[in-house]
Amino acid sequence: MDPLDRRPDPIDPDALVLIVVGAHLAAERWDRPLATHLAGCLAGLNTTDDPADQLCPMVCTDLWYLNDDTLRRRPTISLGAPDVNALTAYWADKLPSAYTVEGVLTVQLDVEWNEPAVACWGISPSATARAVQAFLDRYAKGFMHRARTGMGR
Repeated sequence: MDPLDRRPDPIDPDALVLIVVGAHLAAERWDRPLATHLAGCLAGLNTTDDPADQLCPMVCTDLWYLNDDTLRRRPTISLGAPDVNALTAYWADKLPSAYTVEGVLTVQLDVEWNEPAVACWGISPSATARAVQAFLDRYAKGFMHRARTGMGR
């Protein structure tokens, strides 16, 4: 049987780590490919060989995320500037800045990981990519640890 003919396994919301991009053409063009790259990097940080304990990074739009209570309870990274991502806009004055290049890019998160929530964005696609790289270099391991241990997994 062709694998594409099989019905896919159901998605377990309790295993998700969400990477949220805007439902905007600019976000689809620039942020979604970056989010897919980030999802692959985070998947590589799964530290267990037991598939039942592995987290599944998944990209979705801000519209899905903001309108689904189940998704909003999951560890989340919002990717993209506030003008193209409603979640980043919502979190802009709620999450502290952990890493900033003034006027260029920001990584927002609580370094104590009280909430596993991150916003990475910049003034241009390349600045947003630099924000994501700063997150990966400085905070991704702690985020994934918190996502795994602090969310009942």
